Amino acid sequence: MSALLTWSRKDAAEALGTFVLALAVALSIAAESSITPLIAAITVGLFVYTIGPISGCHLNPAVTVGLLSVRKIDPQSALRYIIAQCAGALVALLLVWAATGMRLVTPADSVPMVGLAEMLGAFILVFGITAVVLGGIHAAASGLVIGGSLLLGILLAGHWSNGLLNPSVALAVGSLNVFYVLGPLIGGILGAQCAVWLLKK
Repeated sequence: MSALLTWSRKDAAEALGTFVLALAVALSIAAESSITPLIAAITVGLFVYTIGPISGCHLNPAVTVGLLSVRKIDPQSALRYIIAQCAGALVALLLVWAATGMRLVTPADSVPMVGLAEMLGAFILVFGITAVVLGGIHAAASGLVIGGSLLLGILLAGHWSNGLLNPSVALAVGSLNVFYVLGPLIGGILGAQCAVWLLKK
């Protein structure tokens, strides 16, 4: 029972964090804000400090898959996290739909360059996250490093894609296609592997 409650808290933390992240990004895009990347980075950075001690604050299937590839999470837990993340994003999508009367649809080109851009951005994000997980960053700076990694990844990827770097957020903002799923997942794996190799952990 204790283990079940522990995992329920972790799953709930991932669902809540992803919901807020997806909602913040979706509403910012709907308002045509120019600071959406900053909003996303601040949101993730804050959640690192609040739910990080509970679930690790993945909020992104690309992060979960990346950390799975370096054995920092087990397969069963990774699956639960991804389900929770997608559930949180879906609730955000429905809430935006209910609040605005329309479903947000962000143009999503289906060209290889989009996938490469999303892969590059996710690589930078998960590299930073893995460095924190491996203990290479002081805990007090973890939110800044992870939020900064996300911001940099979004800004670079945004030249060629929507700069989402997160399949769950792509679902919430209507940009879901194969490039917005596979790009971040592959980038997440490569980023985690590179961090482990460079930091020799």
